[in-house]
Amino acid sequence: MTARARIREAALLQLAEHGVKGATFRGIAEAAGVSVGLVQHHFGSKEELRAACDAYALDTVRQLSAASAAGGISDPGFLAATMRADLPVRRYLARALVDGSQAAARLFDDLVETTEHYFDDPPAGINRPTTRDPLAYAAATVAMTIGIEVLHEHLSRVLGADTFTPEGSLRLRRAVFEVFDDRLLSRELVERVRAVMDDFEANDSKPRDTEPRDTEGDDDDRPGPG
Repeated sequence: MTARARIREAALLQLAEHGVKGATFRGIAEAAGVSVGLVQHHFGSKEELRAACDAYALDTVRQLSAASAAGGISDPGFLAATMRADLPVRRYLARALVDGSQAAARLFDDLVETTEHYFDDPPAGINRPTTRDPLAYAAATVAMTIGIEVLHEHLSRVLGADTFTPEGSLRLRRAVFEVFDDRLLSRELVERVRAVMDDFEANDSKPRDTEPRDTEGDDDDRPGPG
C-alpha cells in the first residue's frame, strides 16, 4: 500500500474509535507507521482527511454493490473478499453517521441515492421493490442497515461475538440475509395494512379545521360568584 493509503486505512480505524474530535494526526501517524508531517503532507486538515475517508467508504459500498449485481454475491470467493474490504468501512460508518456533522449528512444522502439507483435497476436474483415511494424505501433500507452497525456493541453482547470480526459478522450477515429472504407477513395482511394506511393518508392525516368548543351550559352546576 502507498503511504497515502496506509494513512487512510489508519484514519478509518482511528476515526471509528475516537470520532472526529478525539482522533489526532499524531495517533493516525503512529497507527500508519509514518510521521505526522507526512499525514499533513497528504491531508492538510482533519476535515480533509475525513472527506477522503467518506469518499473511500462510499466508493467501497458502490464497488461491492456493483460486484454483487454482477453475480458476485453467489461467488464463493466474494464473501471473503467482501469481509476484508467491508469490515473497516462498516466500523467507520457506524461512527461517522452518528456524528451529526454536515459530512455525515452528505454521506447518508449519497448512500440513499446509491441504494435508490440499485433498486431502480436491480440485478438478476433481486426483485424490484413493490413501493410507490422509492426514495422512502431506499432511505428506510439504508437506515436499517446502518442501524445494525450503530448498535454493534449491543448486537455483539447479545450474540457473544464482535460483529466487526469475521466470526460475528458472518453470523449477523446470515441473519440479515434470512430476514430479507423470509416473507414474514401474509399477502392478505399486507393488503389490509396497505388499505388502512391509504385510508389514513386520504383522510385522517390531513389537518382539519377546528371550531371553538361550545361550552355553554358546562358550568351550570358550579356555584356562582359570592
